[in-house]
Amino acid sequence: MSDALKELAQHIELKRPDCVLSWNAAHGELNIEVTPSNIAGFVEFLKTDQTCKFSTLVDITAVDYPARPKRFDVVYHFLSMYQNHRVRVRSSIREDEMVPSVTAVHPCANWFEREVFDMFGILFTGHPDLRRILTDYGFRGFPLRKDFPTTGYTEVRYDEEKKRVVYEPVSLVQEYRQFDFMSPWEGAEYVLPGDEKQDEKAG
Repeated sequence: MSDALKELAQHIELKRPDCVLSWNAAHGELNIEVTPSNIAGFVEFLKTDQTCKFSTLVDITAVDYPARPKRFDVVYHFLSMYQNHRVRVRSSIREDEMVPSVTAVHPCANWFEREVFDMFGILFTGHPDLRRILTDYGFRGFPLRKDFPTTGYTEVRYDEEKKRVVYEPVSLVQEYRQFDFMSPWEGAEYVLPGDEKQDEKAG
């Protein structure tokens, strides 16, 4: 761990003991675990504090751990172009727990939080327009949860007779459920253009 990252972590821990649960550094990035209830205030601190100046919110995502009581980790990635530092902020929540929105601090969080809601079903309180952003209207389930089936629940197709898109329950027969994880190039007898000339010279 670099001295600069260590000093930064100690500064953050000293200034925000109400939020910081633990921290470590890996691959040149600082990782901080915080309490979910204070996340908005903590994010604002990271942005405005002169030592931190994490002005850029790069991404918000989540990780699903179905066996844990606190099932989800909500993960925020920040960049300080002033100090040339990166920080990853993680907060663990239960499945029925909501997370305060950080859109008031970083307006770009709007779509990031909508994506996390769409993929994981995590609710953000105070979000101005929390609705699905990647899946269709009426979509059932949350695709990035570990218990979501790989085939989904419904399939979509265009019906020529009805002249519209129709939704139907997934009805895959068993032979389509066998997944072959072999590389498509393994065992393939494919001749690249020009290879036949090499064979002619050898002959």
